[in-house]
Amino acid sequence: LQALQSNLGVVLQSSHLFAGTIADNIRYGDLSAGQDQILVAAKQAGAHDVIIAMPLGYETVIGEGGSSLSAGQKQLISFARALLADPQILIMDEATSSVDTLTEARIEQGLRALLKDRISVIIAHRLSTIRHANQIVVIDDGRIIEQGNHDELITRRGRYYHLFQQQSLSNLWQQAEPINVEQPDGI
Repeated sequence: LQALQSNLGVVLQSSHLFAGTIADNIRYGDLSAGQDQILVAAKQAGAHDVIIAMPLGYETVIGEGGSSLSAGQKQLISFARALLADPQILIMDEATSSVDTLTEARIEQGLRALLKDRISVIIAHRLSTIRHANQIVVIDDGRIIEQGNHDELITRRGRYYHLFQQQSLSNLWQQAEPINVEQPDGI
């Protein structure tokens, strides 16, 4: 059991951070890690710029559960922790569902580094999270209804295709600049 635990990394929708410094929260992935290793993991996860913008950078103290951090900041720290742990098997359960699309773009950078060269099981409703996966399994009502990589599933124009189109359109609307329409005089 201990061998399995040491080779397994988990990143969940709700990040589990403890009271202490940001560096200590990342170091929890590998208690023997030095500051240089923590920095490398944070940079790979896309968390470094967010962390150094904090008052004391990596030495910023956070409360239990990371109460002073946004959902996106918590996730970036969790990704850095998982990168530092360097597990052979990674399980992610809705790890980006509680962040906005701009934070998700930053997380995407960290995800690519985190998923590289390891077995990963990702449970996600946000399809951008799994777009680069070697194998995507679409489950509906407990049954596998589609399976393949992103390009194969898009070509088939099944459920995955329609969900991906819907989410892509939704993201475009969220990123669109508001249009300022001037009213003619007297209206």
